[in-house]
Amino acid sequence: MDARAAKETSPHGENFAPVEIVDGDRRSGALVVCDHASNALPREYGTLGLPVEALQRHIAYDIGAAWVARRLAALLNAPARLSTYSRLLIDPNRAADDPTLTMRFSDGAVVPGNARIEAGEIERRRRLYWAPYRSSIEDEIEAMLAQGVAPALLSIHSFTPVWRGVPRPWKVAVLWDVDPRLAEPLISSLRGEADLGPNEVGDNEPYDGALAGDTVNAGATARGLTNVLVEIRQDLIATQADAERWAERLARLVAPLIAADAVRRPRDFGTRAHGGLTPGLRLGIARRPSDRGGD
Repeated sequence: MDARAAKETSPHGENFAPVEIVDGDRRSGALVVCDHASNALPREYGTLGLPVEALQRHIAYDIGAAWVARRLAALLNAPARLSTYSRLLIDPNRAADDPTLTMRFSDGAVVPGNARIEAGEIERRRRLYWAPYRSSIEDEIEAMLAQGVAPALLSIHSFTPVWRGVPRPWKVAVLWDVDPRLAEPLISSLRGEADLGPNEVGDNEPYDGALAGDTVNAGATARGLTNVLVEIRQDLIATQADAERWAERLARLVAPLIAADAVRRPRDFGTRAHGGLTPGLRLGIARRPSDRGGD
């Protein structure tokens, strides 16, 4: 596989690649995405006024998730799309009009560079960073569908072991909306692993998988494509070696679950996020993002 970046040029003249493109076989039946892969910021933003060490925390990115995503894509011989900028700049896993698109405050940290952000700056970040990432995913789904392959969308995230002083018991979790085709058997398979107890595999924990306008909702749910969002606890994938071992486990479990075309055939399961599929949307037919980012 070859990885390359799709570049955008900011009005200030800086080249920044908002998406990492990993090529794979479009007949593989899978597309891997990683929304919070990086803690990087374009040079003009500095550290958004934060101490450098704050960018090493989970508030800036999903620790270890990029290693998992790249290795999983390689093992499945699947294409992948990874963001290349910190979620503190703008969150690629939020709808274009979500109030948390640009966070002013995150887990005890005020983000000075976002504290008084104006609508025009949010729109600029959305255009230069959020939209190219989302469009790259949309374009790849379109290309796969054009080849007669309905891909399973595999979204890779990680979560902090402790949230607001409360330890989280899960080692891994599967987030999903209504479509059970991949989520339920994957949860069952994970719970069958010798080193994972039933209470260590979360089902829509620590978050709910139904979020209107997020990457999975916009890319897969709205098209009736099978999907899962996998969350892995960050202390378990804090090194590349550990992260790649988790990727190997996921590849071993996921590959047989998505092998059959029938499992991936577009089907309208609806959604808990906003009460149904986009009106008039034809299943399995890709839609172009609107000016608002595809929601």
